[in-house]
This record gives sequence, C-alpha cells and structure tokens, in this order.
Amino acid sequence: MLANQQIVLDNRPRGVASASNFKLVSTPVPALQDEQVLVRHHYLSLDPYMRGRMNDSKSYAAPQPLGDVMLGGTAGEVVESRHPHFSVGDQVVGMGGWQEYSVVNADDLGALRKVDTTDVALSTYLGALGMPGVTAWYGVVKIIEPKVGDTLVVSAAGGAVGSAVGAVAKARGCRVVGIAGGPEKCDYIVNELGFDASIDYKMHRDAASLSAALKQTCPNGVDGYFENVGGGVLDAVMARMNAFGRMALCGMIAGYNGEPLPMASPALILINRLKVQGFIVSDYMDIWPEAMNDLGTLIAGGKLQPRESIVHGIAAAPEAFLGLLKGKNFGKQLVKLC
Repeated sequence: MLANQQIVLDNRPRGVASASNFKLVSTPVPALQDEQVLVRHHYLSLDPYMRGRMNDSKSYAAPQPLGDVMLGGTAGEVVESRHPHFSVGDQVVGMGGWQEYSVVNADDLGALRKVDTTDVALSTYLGALGMPGVTAWYGVVKIIEPKVGDTLVVSAAGGAVGSAVGAVAKARGCRVVGIAGGPEKCDYIVNELGFDASIDYKMHRDAASLSAALKQTCPNGVDGYFENVGGGVLDAVMARMNAFGRMALCGMIAGYNGEPLPMASPALILINRLKVQGFIVSDYMDIWPEAMNDLGTLIAGGKLQPRESIVHGIAAAPEAFLGLLKGKNFGKQLVKLC
C-alpha cells in the first residue's frame, strides 16, 4: 500500500502565520472505488488566498478545517483509474491539496481536468494558464476594460497574478507601471516582464511618499488599478486615480494577518466617480475558455513569459508558503514533488 505524505493545518495562526501551524503526516492511500482516479502530484500550487483560509473567520471561502490536508491546486499524472474517461498517464490538474497523492471522484464537476503538455509545461497550468493567469485576465479585461493609451498600475507586480496583469494590459496598448518590493523585483518587472516602469514600495515609508512617486511615474494619472495588497498601497494609488478610473480588487495581502485595513480617503471614490469591484475568479468559470485562449496566445507569442519559483519536496511547502506571503517569490510559487 502506498504511503501518502501530507501537510495538514495543525492549528490556527495568531497574527503572523508560522511553520508551527502546519504538520507533516503520512497516511496510506486507500483502494480506489468505481469512478475514482488516483493522481500522483508533480506540482503543488502555493497562493496568497490560502492564508485567509487558515483563519476561522468569515470570508468568501470556508475556513480550512483543522487536521485536514491544506487545500490547493495540483498538477500531476493519473497512476490508477477506475473511470472510463481517465487513463494511466493522463496529465491532469485539480485541487488535490498539499499531498503527494489524491484520490479523486472524477465525476464531480470540475474535480479533475486533462491538460495538453505538448507545447506547454505541466506546471504552467497552475500559473499563467491557471487560476493566477485567469484572475489577471478577468480583472484587466472585464473590470478595468482598458483603452489604448491608458495607464494601468498593478501592485505585487512580481508575483504570478501581477506579472500576467502586465502582459494582458500591454497587449491591449496600455502603459503599465508595477509596484514591487526591492530593486531586484523592480528590475525584473521592467527588464524581463516588459513593464514600462516600476516603483519600489520599500523605498517609501507611507502612502504619501508612495503617492508622490506615483505622481512622478504616472504624470497623466492612473486610469486602471489592479489591487493585490490593500492598506497604504491602495491609499497611495487612490490619490492618483483619474476621473472614471477602474479598480479591480482581488487580494488584500496587507491584512491577511489580521491587521485592520482602513481606507484613508473613501470620498475619492465619489469625487472621481471610480468603479471599484472586488472579484473572485472562481465565480466566473464561464469565461475560462476565452481567457485561456488569450493567455495561450500571449505565451506562444512570447508576450507572456511566466517565471516560476520552485522548492523541492512536500516538507518544503510551509516555509515556501510563508516566503510567498513576504514577497520572496518571483512569479508563480510551486512545490515540485517528482
């Protein structure tokens, strides 16, 4: 019987999350029932939203149960199947969680999806051609709705979502400015990702200083903003938004440890007649084919060049996840298992 190494949520964070919140366990892989598939995971996806689920508080998703395998996206290979639509060797993506194997009820809607790895690496389906890429695409195309010549700003620009935001916006004729932490990331988003400019938020201690840097970098103001952070970064960009600007909010990482996130000048929403929309991409599954087609075209044309930060072995997942929350990753953070 196969042994399955798993990372479970052992206890909830009090403030900042730590490695002690997680526990590595080993359990036997159960025998398959009819219509089930056994998947060996090659990659685990680590994403900021997982931090919010560690808390026992109201959110857009149910809290992660204590003692359960950490939920998350996976990419791997079918190694045993009792389902007619899946065969041994199929490359698949799903939500198998932080473990080496998952037993999947393949008839469940959206539980498992075959992917074509002829021209695209399997890991890409957890990044640029997965949830992060589609999140970026939806926020830019459906909420910000940029016009040629618009200035678009994105926070956490060096991450999996932020980097894809830049590519999608550039393809639509925007001038793109990224906010990132540290000179190495700022150099990366300009010289590798092709952003027009970058701002290092670590060089600015408060929202007023960051807003002044935005004024210099965006002399014509900001038409669209893709928000991943919240807090002082949001305040700084709000002060530079043009009338009838559009803001897509998909993350508030500044508040994931329980910090309050007051908005300094909410009147600016009214004064500038801003469109501000929060969204969770899983609410819009119908747009995935359109988004995937567009993102695939950008990748094939070299306009979206996804970068991955990879650690090896399931035991490395907690520390890699904590590093992600501190912005240590470049592009998509993954755990490679085999």
